This record gives sequence, structure tokens and C-alpha cells, in this order.
Amino acid sequence: MFQFGIASILLLISTVCALYEGSAIVDHPIEWKYSTPFSQFLYGEVNSNSSISQLDYFIYAAKFQPTFPAIMVISSLYLLILIGYHLIKQQHKRFAYYLSFWGGVLFLLSYFIFNSPTFGGQIFFYIWLVSGVFCIVTAVITYFQILNRNTNEIKN
Repeated sequence: MFQFGIASILLLISTVCALYEGSAIVDHPIEWKYSTPFSQFLYGEVNSNSSISQLDYFIYAAKFQPTFPAIMVISSLYLLILIGYHLIKQQHKRFAYYLSFWGGVLFLLSYFIFNSPTFGGQIFFYIWLVSGVFCIVTAVITYFQILNRNTNEIKN
């Protein structure tokens, strides 16, 4: 419960800070074309600062001031893994599949921003890549521990 509380507080604080940092996009109309994918999807071309979605604040902050968005991503991943572990800790095989799923998602996310020209994009590429490797390696270790345990039970 302590880990869940700390990770949740960290996620909340980093989200507020990332929103604040990302709100600087309102003052940079040059970036509206490149850093407002949600607003462009919802409203079409962005012509005024009032039509910028708050989700785009996260995109802008992640591209140019990635500290708090990176903390958001890491604490979110930690919460997802912690929740999954507590929900299915008795079913080790399912937990291995759960980690494999998240590993695949993280590899896919890192693939989408592989050639990002911004510093923030490069940071997120490495965060998602390393997290994906961590999830896959942990899933493989967990799965083989299950196989090893089952093999030992059969021998005895």
C-alpha cells in the first residue's frame, strides 16, 4: 500500500508540473503545427491558443521539457506493474503474460518515436525501450521459474 501511495502522489505531482510546463505552447504559435496532434485531430488546424487541447500540453512538455513527463511515465508504468502484480500474484503464468503484453506495448511506443529530432523524444525512446526490455526479461524469468517449478514437482 505504501508503494502505491508514493507512486500515486509522484504521478499526481508530476502531472500537474507537466501541465504547467506544457502550457507554454500557448505562447509559441510556431510549434502549433508540430506539437498539437490531439487538437488537430479534434478541431482541425489550430489557429488560436483557445483551440489547443490540454493533452497537447503533455506533448509539448515531453518534447521540450521532458523531466516531469518522464516521471509521469515511469510512475505510471510502476503503478500498472504493481497493480497487475497484486491482482494476479497467485497466477504467475498470467503475470508473465501481463508483463509480456506491456513489454510489447512499450516496444511499440519506442518504435513510433525512434527517430525523434527532439531531446525529449529521445529520452522517451530510451525510457520505453528499457522498460520494455525490463518487462520482457522479467516475464521470461517468471515463466521459466514456473516451468522449472513444474518440472521439479513432476520429478518428485
